[in-house]
Amino acid sequence: MSLFEIIGKYHVAFVSGLAVTVKLALVVWTVGLSIGFLLGIVGGTYAKTFGRVIALGSFLLSGMPLLVLLYWLYYPMQVMLNVVIDPFITACVALGIVNAFGVAEAVRNALGDFPTQYTMAAKVVGLTARETLIHVKAPILLRQLLPLLLTLQVTMLQATLFASLISVEELFKVAQRINSMIYKPIEIYSALGIFFLLVCLPLNGLALWLKVRFTRNLSES
Repeated sequence: MSLFEIIGKYHVAFVSGLAVTVKLALVVWTVGLSIGFLLGIVGGTYAKTFGRVIALGSFLLSGMPLLVLLYWLYYPMQVMLNVVIDPFITACVALGIVNAFGVAEAVRNALGDFPTQYTMAAKVVGLTARETLIHVKAPILLRQLLPLLLTLQVTMLQATLFASLISVEELFKVAQRINSMIYKPIEIYSALGIFFLLVCLPLNGLALWLKVRFTRNLSES
């Protein structure tokens, strides 16, 4: 059975797994970017208090494999709390936490490195701290951070494969199940690899283009 025959025969299962993967990625992206931006702004604004807490959280998460965090949330935590949480929700929480702290650390560092001459100019023209953040800092930082954040979201999309290990029926789990029935690992996992290449390479290319096109060394200004 060829690659295209396998896709044709099991296309319903592949589409179902793909839908779960996309849904999981969208939730993780939304949670990570929204909460991460908020934490990053707070951490960058109050660097001596909240900033240190966020930096510590990012440091601790960087030393813990995502798979360990995922398993801990799925098994020990639920046993200790005597609850049963849907594996999809557990995966969203684990990946969302990692994504949020990754985004927060990027935003916090960018705010910390923001040139003081921009804020001083904003004060001279009478802008408040809030107006300076919205009209001066945010547009400049967004251009600087966009490539990095886009690359991070691609990484989180790839990390959705770990959700299969706690029985989330995403694309990788579906591929494993199909392979267990027909045992065509070369064809099946080649199809899986092609899918991620088709999705991730354009996004990584876009991130590279944005970095070349829009980012600059602000210290030179």
